[in-house]
Amino acid sequence: MKLNMGCNTDHRPGYVNVDKYPGCNPDLVVDLERFPWPWLTNSIEEICFAHCLEHLGQQTNVYLNIIQEVYRVCAPDAIVDITVPHPRHDSYLNDPTHVRPITIEGLMMFDRKLNDEWIASGIANTPLAHHLGVDFETIYKSHAMDARYSNEIMAGRMTLEEVQQLAITGNNVIIETQIKLRARK
Repeated sequence: MKLNMGCNTDHRPGYVNVDKYPGCNPDLVVDLERFPWPWLTNSIEEICFAHCLEHLGQQTNVYLNIIQEVYRVCAPDAIVDITVPHPRHDSYLNDPTHVRPITIEGLMMFDRKLNDEWIASGIANTPLAHHLGVDFETIYKSHAMDARYSNEIMAGRMTLEEVQQLAITGNNVIIETQIKLRARK
């Protein structure tokens, strides 16, 4: 089974389209901030969060419970495909329903292997994978540039390296982030 979480009107064929709001006509109405979720442990082969996860888990304990539920329902090697607006882009900042910034680095905290490396190296990152009993390997990560910057690169007025440097400190450079995780079980 594949789940398309917080589908709104983006109904995907081959997925169970899930939303909290019946008006979106999802296949299944589920409030993802209420636990436990209605799926069996180890029963889901893929979960898609396309512009959904940033709307969930304003309180830290709720967000961490969501991560635990994702892990619980994932079958071994299940894929979790997450697309979110970049937290330093106006598309994230201007929407009052965006309650949690989602970053690649934040999701990497749910990787047990990385947690073990941090512990061994004395790095102070919180080993959330160990604390929560989850283990997600990051298998893909990418950033989509705001059109203003991709146009500057295409016109030869900026290099990719210049835009990448600007993205480290600037706002409205990266518009969207995609992360794919694999459930290690």
